[in-house]
Parts: sequence; C-alpha cells; structure tokens
Amino acid sequence: MRAALLATAALAASATAQTLPKKGEPAISKQTQRSGGPINPDQAKLQFDSADLKFEVLPERQVLNGIATLAFTAKARLTRLVIDLDKNIAPSAVAIDGKPLPRTAFRDPDGQLTVDLPRPVAAGQKVIATITYGGQPHVAVRAPWDDGMVWSKTPDGRTWFATTAEGYGCDLFWPCLDFPTGEPGRVTLHITVPKGLKAPSNGKLLGVDTLPDGRTTWNWSIRQPNTYGIALNVGPYEEISGTYKSRFGNTIPMFYWYLPGEKEKAEALFAEFAPTLDFFETQIGPYPFGDEKLGVVETPHKGMEHQTINAYGNEYAKAPEGFDWLFQHEFSHEYFGNQLTAANWDDYWLHEGYGQYMQPFYGLWREGTMRYDAMMASQREAIMNKQPIVSGKVRTEEEVYELELGGPGQDIYNKGSWVMHTFRNLVGDQAFLDITRLAVYGRADPKPGNFAPRFGSTAEYEGFVRQVTGRDYRWFFDVYLRQAALPELTQTRSGGTLSLAWKTPANLPFPMPVEVSVDGKVTTLAMTGGKDSLAVAPGAHVLLDPAGKILKRSLANEASQQWRAEQMARRTAGRQ
Repeated sequence: MRAALLATAALAASATAQTLPKKGEPAISKQTQRSGGPINPDQAKLQFDSADLKFEVLPERQVLNGIATLAFTAKARLTRLVIDLDKNIAPSAVAIDGKPLPRTAFRDPDGQLTVDLPRPVAAGQKVIATITYGGQPHVAVRAPWDDGMVWSKTPDGRTWFATTAEGYGCDLFWPCLDFPTGEPGRVTLHITVPKGLKAPSNGKLLGVDTLPDGRTTWNWSIRQPNTYGIALNVGPYEEISGTYKSRFGNTIPMFYWYLPGEKEKAEALFAEFAPTLDFFETQIGPYPFGDEKLGVVETPHKGMEHQTINAYGNEYAKAPEGFDWLFQHEFSHEYFGNQLTAANWDDYWLHEGYGQYMQPFYGLWREGTMRYDAMMASQREAIMNKQPIVSGKVRTEEEVYELELGGPGQDIYNKGSWVMHTFRNLVGDQAFLDITRLAVYGRADPKPGNFAPRFGSTAEYEGFVRQVTGRDYRWFFDVYLRQAALPELTQTRSGGTLSLAWKTPANLPFPMPVEVSVDGKVTTLAMTGGKDSLAVAPGAHVLLDPAGKILKRSLANEASQQWRAEQMARRTAGRQ
C-alpha cells in the first residue's frame, strides 16, 4: 500500500521534476518563509495529536514525495482545517477520516492548505487528515543560515542529502502547524531511500524494510518533537554506537552516523558524547530524551538541533578548548530548544543564550576559570546591541534572527550568553542552576519519566527567578533584555573618594553590585539606587569589576567593532 501511494505522489510531482533547481529555487511564498508569529485562528483550534509521515526521496530528480496522516483533536468547533505546506510540494489528494475529498474541497494557493471538512467537528472530537503531496522542494542557499533541502555528494560521488527548517519552518517539506506550540504529540517517520543509502532520523528506530527493488524504508518514532526538529538525512552512512550509564539510573543509547573513510575522526568525536552528556546531567539534570537516543549525523551543512538527531558539519575541527564546540552547542539544544521550547520566538534567547553559554560553562567544568574567561572574552567582542533581545511582541523567527527585519540577530547568542554569565555571578551558582532546572523541566526534582517537553517564556523565567531567590530581579531583565544599549559604569574621583554610578537607557533602575579592586584588595559596593562610593587613597591603583563579572558598556569594544567595519568596507570597495 505504501509503495502504491508514493507512486501516486510521484505522478503528481513528475511535471516539475524535469530540471534540477538551483540554490534558492524554487522560490517560496512569504507565507512559507514565515515561521511563528500570531497564530491563525483556525489553527489555534487544533490540538496536534500525531503525525504519520511517509517520505520518498528521489535524489536524481531532487524530488520529495510524501503522504502525511495527521490526527487532531478539536479545541473548538471546526468547519475547516488550515495546515501549513509549501506550494512547491502541493497536495494532490486529501482524505478526511479515510474518505477522499473532491479536488474542490481543498486549496493551497500560497503555502497554507485549507481543507473544507465534509461535516463540522465538535470540540473534543478527533479528525484525521491524510494528505498526499510531492514535488521539488526549495533548495537552501547557505544552510543552516537559511533553510530548505541540501542536495550534495560524498567525496566518492554518492548521494548526501539533508534538510534544515528552523528559520522558514517545517512546512518546507511536510504539512504541519508552523509555530512553536504546534508540536505533535507523536511523529512516526517512514523514509524510503535508494539502495545503498541510509536514513537516520528522529527518535527510536522501529525497523528497516527492504523493498523488492532494493530500496529501503527507515521507520522511526519520536515523541513530542520540536516543529522544526524533524529532519531527513540520507547518505551512505557508517555507524558508531554505544551506551551511557546515567547517574539517574537509566541507560542511554548513543549513535553517530558518519561518511565512509572517516572512522578515526568519527571515533574521536564519538568519544566526546559521554563526557558532554555527563556535564549536562551533572549541572542541569536528566537527558530529556534518554528513552530514545542521543543521536548525531554528519551533514553537508554546518549543524542544527534536530531533536535526537543533531546535525553535525564542523569537519572535525580542532580548537584550543579541547572539545568540538558545534557538537556541544547543538547538543545543548536538547535541553534549551527541544525540552524547553520558547512558546514565542520573541523568547528565542532562552534557546540560543543558554545554548551559547553552555560552551564556556563546559570549559569551566573541564579546565577551570582560564578557559572560561577566554571563551567569554571571545563572545564579548561580538555583541552588537542594535536591538533589544526581547520586544514583548509575538514575533516570527526571522523577525528575531534578522537584523534587517529589526531583530537582535546574533545578540540572542552572545549577549544572551553574557546575560547568563552576569546573572550567575549576581545570584550565585546554586540559585542559577536551580532556576535553570525549573526552566528546563518545570520542576525542581527532574527524574527520567517525571517530565515532558515544555514551553517557556521570559515572563515565566522571571517568575522562576523570584521563586528561587525570593527577590524581584525585574530591573536586571528590563535593562539587559528589553533595552538595546548596555548599562554604563561611570566613575569620578575627588580627593579621597571614588564615586560610581550606573547610567542606563531611559534612566532605568539598576542596583547592580560592583567589585572594586584598590591596590589588590577587592571590595564589593552594593550600588543601592545605582550609586555608591568608596574611600580611596590618592595614587591608589583602582580596577572596576576586575574579574569581568558584569556585562556593561565598553568603549574599547565599540571602537574595535567600528574599526573592523571600516576595514571590511574598504576591502569590499576595493573588490568592486
């Protein structure tokens, strides 16, 4: 049955499969490019129970055919279904509860499929839509910085294929609800690939079926996946596997799929899996998907946090910190992004700020303060402060990620990391980790089996801060997250008195304590009301915040960024 259905989808795609698309082709609509933002009222009525997704990958024609069976429970009375699906892989057939609909009952003119239901569905009732679709999906230009299909070849000329969808969303290659809270409760994947290729994907492997023509179908099942976390990865992979004995009593399977000829390098990367997992379980809590796997697959793009099948394309780079930052960063998203998911992209910093901070925090755990300080200093140089990290609005992913659209851009990474650094120094390690644990699991006592993936927000995070510390740190988050400019620490020295004051955007309150070193002796000023003073002998050597615990304005950093921008402009002009 599956082969017959996929053959039907192949016929629908044949007309568009004559010419291979270039990067950036075929073009996608604004609707497809949009991911997140205000939720369509019809989609808000849907609880996404499960998705059974059948994919057929045809690399020679760069065609993707699919059959998606989507199960919903109505949260309010339904007369139609609205499902996101790129028009380049438009549907050829739709059935509701197993009964085919006439072609006039569904339409997908701009990348949002609307299905007129044969009868109303009352609140609490279930409805199942089966969608047959196919075509040549959009090809990414520079994945993962943009999204789509990545068609490539291995060094020996064999097919190597992957998908990315964080920015534009899941509707690039399967019918879905393209917003963060549109997660299905369970997804089953059936990925049919040419003979000799493998298709590692999300969750647990249910089995591999061999078809009469030598092709194989790889069957996977994953619970509550992130909407952009579903991923197709196809290639002539080899595999390394092992198990990790968790400090929480469970055993976690680990897998790495890599290209032939890289065994030694692959084994070296795989050796990092268990220590990294131990760090996260020690500092934060149980690996969220231990009942499925820790999975990594080599991809023809840099990387992405695809739930339980993280993409890795860092070419086994060696770095002075002694671990692969990209593997560690993408793995951190299993906690911050897949387990804790921002319900609104406006809170994207909870994914990337934490994810970025975990590299120096791991450096601290491995080697101590020298490594941590060096990594934090490197991140500090990249902070731009063009826009606030949090706007207080419901935003799409691109409205946050793209500077050109008024978003904070890369500041969700580097500034977000420095916000974590400053906050940890302010409240102390124990409180910081307790707050982090609540944010990730929604509870203080996580154990395997007593938590599930959850949605979070900046407002909720601030509530956890009050819960753990017993204090209101709204002033901290107002300045660092809701303002673009950094607080500036000013000083005046008159006679034997050193006076300090915080200067903030809009004169917001900022009682951030400051350490002051006077001839090597460190004193902490409370800075109540944003000001404080200290008796200092004439000629004494004074250092403010000598350990670099606070994110604050740096004129030197600004001058350095300006100089680099000027040099880049000159080089660009010279090439024209």
